[in-house]
Amino acid sequence: MLDEPSITAVISALEAARYLAMRQGDLQTFERLSHPELTYVHSNGLKDSLDSYLNKCREGLYVYHRIDHRLEEVRSSGNTALAFGEMSADITSHGIDKTIRNRTLTVWLKTGLQWQLLVYQPTPMAKPSAL
Repeated sequence: MLDEPSITAVISALEAARYLAMRQGDLQTFERLSHPELTYVHSNGLKDSLDSYLNKCREGLYVYHRIDHRLEEVRSSGNTALAFGEMSADITSHGIDKTIRNRTLTVWLKTGLQWQLLVYQPTPMAKPSAL
């Protein structure tokens, strides 16, 4: 098993690759990084499987123009790693331009020698005026 700093470095690199693939519309890379049983939850609470998410991206329903992601912490146990972070993005979702700001939880599962994205769960952050 990898030691904690090594897992953090691996997961950090995977998170960077995933966000870059999303921003560039590189669905092949996103699919390669993802587990076949991916659960992808959106900021509005809607949920997609890997296939439904990829199909929606291919249809242009989700277009990422800018994504900034900061990984705050990685926790691991056995073949599972949890990545906690913060993400802001400018996107077009179902034809509507939006700016989103979320706390994120990403679950990575090690299958064989490869880490794969198993779950993505964002939580919208309150605007400062709403506090």
